[in-house]
Amino acid sequence: MNDDTRPSPEALLRQASQEGRGRLKIFLGAAPGVGKTYEMLSEGAERRRAGVDVVIGVVETHGRVETEALTRGHEIVPRKAIPYEGRTLDEMDLDAILERAPTLVLVDELAHTNAPGSRHPKRYQDVEELLAAGIDVYSTINIQHIESLNDVVASFTRVRVRETVPDSIVEAAEIEVVDIPPDELIERLKAGKVYLPQEATRALSHFFSKSNLSALRELALRRAAQAVDAQMLEHVRALGVGGTWAGGERIVVAISELPGALGLVRATKRIADAMHAPWTAVYIETPRAQTFGEAEHRQLAAVFNLATQLGGDVATVPATSVVDGLKTFTTEARATQLVVGKSSRSRWFELRHGSVVDQMVRETPGIAVHVLPMEAGTAAPTGRKRTGDWGSKAGYAWTTAMVAGVTGVASALFHILNLGNVALLYLLPVMAAASLFGLRTGLFAGIASSIAYNFFFLPPTGTLTINNPENVISILVLLGIAFVTSQLTSRVRAQADIAAASARTNAALAGFLRQLTSLNEPVALARAICEEIGRLFGVRAVILVAEDTGLAVQAANGADYRLETMEMAAAQWAYDSGAPAGRGSSTLAASEWFFQPLRSGERTLAVLGLAREAGGDPVRSDQLPLLMSLVDQASLVLERARLEVEMRDVDAVRERDRLRQALLSSVSHDLRTPLTSVMAAAGELHRGVTPELIDTIETEAARLNRFVGNLLDMARVEAGALRLRLEPTDLTDAVAGAVHDTKRVLEGHAIELDVAPNLPLVRVDPQLLHHCLLNLLDNAGRYADPGTPIVVRAEHRFGLLRLSVIDQGPGLPPGREKEVFETFRRLEGSDRAIGGTGLGLAIVKAFAEAMGMSVEASNREDLTGAQFSLCFPVALLVRETDGANL
Repeated sequence: MNDDTRPSPEALLRQASQEGRGRLKIFLGAAPGVGKTYEMLSEGAERRRAGVDVVIGVVETHGRVETEALTRGHEIVPRKAIPYEGRTLDEMDLDAILERAPTLVLVDELAHTNAPGSRHPKRYQDVEELLAAGIDVYSTINIQHIESLNDVVASFTRVRVRETVPDSIVEAAEIEVVDIPPDELIERLKAGKVYLPQEATRALSHFFSKSNLSALRELALRRAAQAVDAQMLEHVRALGVGGTWAGGERIVVAISELPGALGLVRATKRIADAMHAPWTAVYIETPRAQTFGEAEHRQLAAVFNLATQLGGDVATVPATSVVDGLKTFTTEARATQLVVGKSSRSRWFELRHGSVVDQMVRETPGIAVHVLPMEAGTAAPTGRKRTGDWGSKAGYAWTTAMVAGVTGVASALFHILNLGNVALLYLLPVMAAASLFGLRTGLFAGIASSIAYNFFFLPPTGTLTINNPENVISILVLLGIAFVTSQLTSRVRAQADIAAASARTNAALAGFLRQLTSLNEPVALARAICEEIGRLFGVRAVILVAEDTGLAVQAANGADYRLETMEMAAAQWAYDSGAPAGRGSSTLAASEWFFQPLRSGERTLAVLGLAREAGGDPVRSDQLPLLMSLVDQASLVLERARLEVEMRDVDAVRERDRLRQALLSSVSHDLRTPLTSVMAAAGELHRGVTPELIDTIETEAARLNRFVGNLLDMARVEAGALRLRLEPTDLTDAVAGAVHDTKRVLEGHAIELDVAPNLPLVRVDPQLLHHCLLNLLDNAGRYADPGTPIVVRAEHRFGLLRLSVIDQGPGLPPGREKEVFETFRRLEGSDRAIGGTGLGLAIVKAFAEAMGMSVEASNREDLTGAQFSLCFPVALLVRETDGANL
């Protein structure tokens, strides 16, 4: 075998794309309870002891004491509280981890679905963002959560999990299998180390049966082996190392247009299943494929579809010969097994054309070749006459004319030429005919030149008798040159045809992409895609997109298309499943249209439909590679258009935010100047005006000043200009200071303080906390019924410290408590509808979240009224052991 030891450019590019990214390591288990989280925490602890900056992003211990013990000593990033349907859900705080920027973060349960309102719907997408930021990640997953194995697991466990991870995430990660025997796992389950006793009994009779666990264990080990094999191949390709590197079996089957190819694919599937190996069906596209008719193309398409249905990959390789193409593909694929079919050929055929099987056995010593007999069958007739076998009439006519012309020239110059020079002249028509018209026409030119040379120039002239034996050699040389020249020319022509086909494909792709890149609107893009694909393949084309009522046609390359019930069902199936449907596929093949989904990642963007005017398969088998390339390009362009539309929406929102911030800043500036004058004048009026008037002026001026301060504070929050100065703070002093500063606003209300002096200190920004308390007290004083007391209460229970401001009034509309914290929101029909800018509580929420706290609003249970609470998590409480560091 002629190994190509050059590094693969694609592998090098993929390696280069990983530079600067973090590395993902996945602890893969067959089932819950095998110890994935325990192993992840143990390895994280080892890395931390080695000096690596390790933090815990999220770890689910499920109440297991051993696992809980391993979290001690690790820095834990506090989770982010996300309100959802009256509850508060805790999720991994992605922004906090990115700001902390550790070297390694431990993220449990990779397949977890985040709470609504999170930045990403899935936790693995959070991990992708961490990796893009250059942070290494350790994570865990069970085998049933891998997307491609979800159906397989459900087939024997009768349990289908809804949370899955794309295979691409697993393939790019380092895999460590956490494995224990099924009997040991069952004992752990019985001992209550996995589930509660009542749940364990039910699990033992369903999911955790020994047969299920054994099958899951085999799947986990096999999937890890496949991932390691793929990563090893990527590495050796990037280094350009030769050899098969048979750490695992990799099978290639050579297919053709012959009927027996279907049986060959089925046999390869059985071999691959027995070896638990991946396999690929490859078709070597030689120049002979240009003579194929509709029947051969349909047969090839059937073979490709069968290979895809049976779980194999498919590939088409253009080459001048089957042997060269197979050798090239098996080398690049690092195949260890090759399956070829042996047809019934005559000895004379093998002597003339050679045997593919014999050549592959001789020339691929590092590959095991399986030779299987091809099923008996009659090859379908070709769709057109093979004129290349015997040549064309025009070729023979031109050859005869060239031989006659050379004979005339040689006769005119014979008096100055000897016989050797005349023989050389006859080489010209022989070489020209062989080069232009092929082997048989070249042989005809050699025979005709030999006859003319013998008849007109060899003595005795005028006869076909040869007296001199040396002249026989001249005739044989002419025939030999015709044969050699035609063979060389046929090879060059075949290579030229392959290069021309590749150039046409590249030109079609370049023109297609050039046509699309100038467009931005989705409808215009869809119309351009339909017109270009329809022109390239000579078909009718439509693009369907999802709407509220189902799929609808977005664009077409003509108005004469018809999509009946069968066609719409095939299109919907293609959209839902992400797989082809319709004519020429294995699903709803009775449809007249072929539907191909246009996908980007896991999202189906649209469905492309193709059909021919006169019926028949829309795309021939040899056109499938070009179609799939165009589909990939169209998907990328449609995804780009979708993102541009989203970016325009985001830009519009940003522009509105910018205008609002500019308005806030402007209003704040315009109000503060007169407020300064009013307050200064109010101070001077003490000499000649009644105290009541002076108090009114000062009180209203102070209130206006607070409004302006709220406007400025909200602008700071939205601009991200907050600067925290965290320090241990005594809540008793903080509450007393806030009550003192709002005593005029709270005039007429008794203040009841229920704040114990022995509360733990809290690590907050004292100034921001003061602003929060001022706004809460101002809110209570404005909306509480006159003469009713206002209660400030602090409670420390179960590690959570809650500081509440409670008033007596109409309270909040049931079910709308969270809305009071929205910017500029004043609820109608409640005690929140009285005056104000609607900013005070929004500022409380923004400041609290900036310090790692949360806020809650609810109605009182004992009396009518509202209760607003600041919640301090455990992470903000200053423990007694921290006192030495204060």
